[in-house]
Amino acid sequence: MVSRHLARSIAMQSLYEWDFHGKKGNLQEIIKRNLEEFGSGLKEQSFVLDLANGVAKHIQEIDEIIRKTAPQWPLDQISLVNCNVLRLGLFELLYANEKEVPPKVAINEAIELAKNFGGATSGKFVNGVLGTVYKELKKIRGGKKIN
Repeated sequence: MVSRHLARSIAMQSLYEWDFHGKKGNLQEIIKRNLEEFGSGLKEQSFVLDLANGVAKHIQEIDEIIRKTAPQWPLDQISLVNCNVLRLGLFELLYANEKEVPPKVAINEAIELAKNFGGATSGKFVNGVLGTVYKELKKIRGGKKIN
C-alpha cells in the first residue's frame, strides 16, 4: 500500500516539524499544510491524522518506553527524525488495530522511514528499539495485543 507509506511519511514529517518547534505549533495546521503539499489526493488522509494525533496524545507514555528501551540514548541525544520515527512505530505497535497494522508491518514501515529520512545507521537503531519492544510486548501480553 503505497498510500499508507506516504501517509506515514506525512505523519512523521508533521510530528518532526511540531517537535522541532518545541511542540508549540498547532499540530493540526502542520498536518493540514503537509497534506496539501505532499498528499493532495491521498485517500489515506484520515490515517495521517490518526497517526499524528495518536502520537501526540500518547507522547509521554511513548517517550518513556523509548527511555527504558534505549537507556544509553537520552531522548535529547536521539535525532529528531529517529525520535519521531520511533514514536510513530511505537504508536502503531501499542495502539493501532493489529488486524489493520500487524506489528511486523509497523516495524518494517518505521525502518523504511528511518532509512529514507534519517542517517546511515537510523534503520538499524529503529529496528533495534522496536524489535526489543515487540519482544517484550509478546512476553508481557502472552503474544496478545493490549490497547
